[in-house]
Amino acid sequence: MAFDGIVIANLTHDIRERLEGGKISKIAQPEKDELLLTVKNQKNTWRLSLSASASLPLVYFTETNKPSPLSAPNFCMLLRKHIGSGRILKVSQPGLDRIIEFEIEHLDEMGDLCHKRLIVELMGKHSNIIFCKEDGTILDSIKHISAQVSSVREVLPGRPYFIPHASEKADPLTVTQEVFSALIGSAPQPLSQALYRNLTGLSPIIGTELCHLASLDGDRSANELNEAELTHLYHMFSLMMDDIRDGHFSPHIVYRGGEPVEFAAVPLTCYESSEYTSKPFRDISALLEAYYAEKNTITRIRQKSVDLRHVVQTALERNERKYDLQRKQLKDTEKRDRFKVYGELLNTYGYELSGGEKKLECLNYYTGETIRIPLDPQLSAQENSQKYFARYNKLKRTFEALTDLTEETKREIDHLESIGASLDIASKEEDLVQIREELSEFGFIKKRAPGQKKPKITSRPWHYRSTDGFDIYVGKNNYQNEEVTFRLANGGDWWFHAKGIPGSHVIVRTEGKELPDRVFEEAGSLAAWYSKGRENEKVEVDYIERRHVKKAAGGAPGFVIYHTNYSLMATPECKLEEISD
Repeated sequence: MAFDGIVIANLTHDIRERLEGGKISKIAQPEKDELLLTVKNQKNTWRLSLSASASLPLVYFTETNKPSPLSAPNFCMLLRKHIGSGRILKVSQPGLDRIIEFEIEHLDEMGDLCHKRLIVELMGKHSNIIFCKEDGTILDSIKHISAQVSSVREVLPGRPYFIPHASEKADPLTVTQEVFSALIGSAPQPLSQALYRNLTGLSPIIGTELCHLASLDGDRSANELNEAELTHLYHMFSLMMDDIRDGHFSPHIVYRGGEPVEFAAVPLTCYESSEYTSKPFRDISALLEAYYAEKNTITRIRQKSVDLRHVVQTALERNERKYDLQRKQLKDTEKRDRFKVYGELLNTYGYELSGGEKKLECLNYYTGETIRIPLDPQLSAQENSQKYFARYNKLKRTFEALTDLTEETKREIDHLESIGASLDIASKEEDLVQIREELSEFGFIKKRAPGQKKPKITSRPWHYRSTDGFDIYVGKNNYQNEEVTFRLANGGDWWFHAKGIPGSHVIVRTEGKELPDRVFEEAGSLAAWYSKGRENEKVEVDYIERRHVKKAAGGAPGFVIYHTNYSLMATPECKLEEISD
């Protein structure tokens, strides 16, 4: 994600269009590092959130009104005193710096017209909101920065405000071709890095995008470019800057499957592949709200599922160690038939022994070859035979017991891996409820106390509609896999599942119609995406009519058996729109 100078240019453009000339009607400070300005302009009321959070600095229009503390903080009180009814004259961004500046007109205590500057710096952990006089003298800031904290500048009342420039970068909006070529052409870094390290406000993803637009390798050293390549790169760069100067933005989020991976205020052609989808937004504020809400949801789900993942991982590691030991012990039982043959041959040829021998060489009538049988010289031929038969019977009993135990352990490993896959694709907190219930039912976590109410299940399978209008259902966990396969689907519907790896059951409802090839491809892609193979370029997917899928006898929920299936190679992706039932 890149909250860079271009995104801020898009924000500044939107703020300028909506708020210039508007009157500030309310100032609130819901968090210690966040302001909420309510502005009335042209019969509209706008609510602008300004956050200087070190972890997530943001500026965006919102319709949500956050509750404020009962006692307003000092910074908020100062703003209310000076600009509580002020008029926003101008909104600007210096170059492509990550700074938005508001010039505000207001009346002082004497009724004289005054001007103030509210400056929002969106610079990661150095973010701040600074209130200044017209001449740049700082009146106050939402964060006080002393000389002990920063050697670059102090942000304290009475100090002069200036933009810190820790490194000399060129302004992308004014840089000439000669300066651009000199800066980039002499940089010893990879080309994509040279762009964002030498030009203000550019992010790594914009550096990658410019290389892609110019058909240049972003990993190639910038100082290896010839004059023609630098010229072509500058032309691509100039076209992008022209759009920014003219206010031509196209805010959009790039998704991989259902997860947002990047956003930008300009098109990202470097993500134009079947693996990614792009969703446009009406404005950058709507984009930022949606992107960070989705990111927060994913982060929250991962945090909420930490305990469940720990349970699954611990049980999985324990069972894998047990399985390896059982397989090793099972391999040791493979010599049991040899001991049986030794016993039978000793019964046949034992009369040739006179006693005290350490071995017997004789013909193995099973293979027609000579065999050497080790003997205990203190035992007779019959006693040696009985000894070998005893070892055979012991290993036979061990083999029979271990065969069942090993199969049981393998089933438990498969079950745990399927639960792990369900945790990976969980997208909402309610999706975790059924997974927790499954872990409880099978004894991986403590069961509910007697009389404790069973949690309400609200999670439902994903519902998509294919390009050709066929309904597709995807189970989110083992219980839902069983539901879509054996309760939702009819015998003539088609069933899809990633081959040989944990994943969701995917059902295509046919309604008695024949499916076009495109539907098979789309359903196969969903089965690949909602599986452990989603990071692979291609995943083999089995598909078969639902009537041929049977529940595995004694198996965990969602475990099935089938034969004579078809297979296809699918690209893991989710391009279909989810339907709300």
